[in-house]
Amino acid sequence: MNQVTEHGGGVWSLRVPIPDNPLGHTLVHVLDTDRGPVLVDTGWDDPGSWTELIGGLGALGIGIGDVHGVVITHHHPDHHGLSGRVREESGAWIAMHAADTAVVRRTRESDPGTWLDYLARKLAAAGAPEEHLAPLRAARSGGRTGTLPGLGAALPDREIVPGELLDLAGRRLRAVWTPGHTPGHVCLHLEEEHPAGLPGRGRLFSGDHLLPGISPHIGLYEDPDDQTVTDPLGDYLDSLERIGRLGVAEVLPAHQHAFTDSAGRVRELLDHHEERLTGLLALLAVPLTPWQLAERMEWNRPWDRIPYGSRNIAVSEAEAHLRRLVKLGRAEAVAGTEPVTFVAV
Repeated sequence: MNQVTEHGGGVWSLRVPIPDNPLGHTLVHVLDTDRGPVLVDTGWDDPGSWTELIGGLGALGIGIGDVHGVVITHHHPDHHGLSGRVREESGAWIAMHAADTAVVRRTRESDPGTWLDYLARKLAAAGAPEEHLAPLRAARSGGRTGTLPGLGAALPDREIVPGELLDLAGRRLRAVWTPGHTPGHVCLHLEEEHPAGLPGRGRLFSGDHLLPGISPHIGLYEDPDDQTVTDPLGDYLDSLERIGRLGVAEVLPAHQHAFTDSAGRVRELLDHHEERLTGLLALLAVPLTPWQLAERMEWNRPWDRIPYGSRNIAVSEAEAHLRRLVKLGRAEAVAGTEPVTFVAV
């Protein structure tokens, strides 16, 4: 498949591979401005991904030194991974929402062992069995902590402020804060007439918030030092409705492909999560820990075939759904249970 797609009106997308990942690639968008090209996301920090990014830009007649700025939808390594290298090679600025900048700073400053301890504590509290916790403890005691992605992610130079136009010469790109997938996820609304005249209000770089055929992962916001009980799924559903009301002509997501019916896709995702919450209430007819709930939830494959790391993500997603049900008054923690179980009310 062609690596470069032209979307018209000075916008292109480049396919940048994600190594060993079923998603396959990140769509890095290139936006032409009066001060030079600006990238929306950069792709995974991997030599092969870097080669593809350089090649895609080259196909557009852009050298890496020409890049003026980098706008990051969220801090995940398949989006922000190559940002630091782009900045080193070009002098480009990097912009990110403050909530995700805080995640990057915390990750850079914390000892990886501290993160493994935190993860082990969280999973134990969620009811993970000892055989799942043992490899984490072994990695901690053996000092095998250098493989965690994002440890050296670049700190941005600029803050993306929700509701404000980004400082892009000759373009109208407005930041829309869409927490849920991460605390600082932003979509970027290109408030310019669609180049092909499609009806609607411009185009939306949607990152991972709104994808045509995937429901993005909604897990817990990880901050070992913050005791606030957040509600990421509630944040995500609110953000989805906000995006649905924008009425954009076309969505340019960071995975899969561009699509037009944003309001229809928003409705599908809202319905999907409502069905999922209803299904979880049926499971919670008996008290379950978050781990037990994750084991019983429907995933894209049976639980016994879900790899180790993905189980951690699944449990985080189960907890996010539990928090939503508790907040809605549809489930509650069972007093005196250790690890804590939850039951429908």
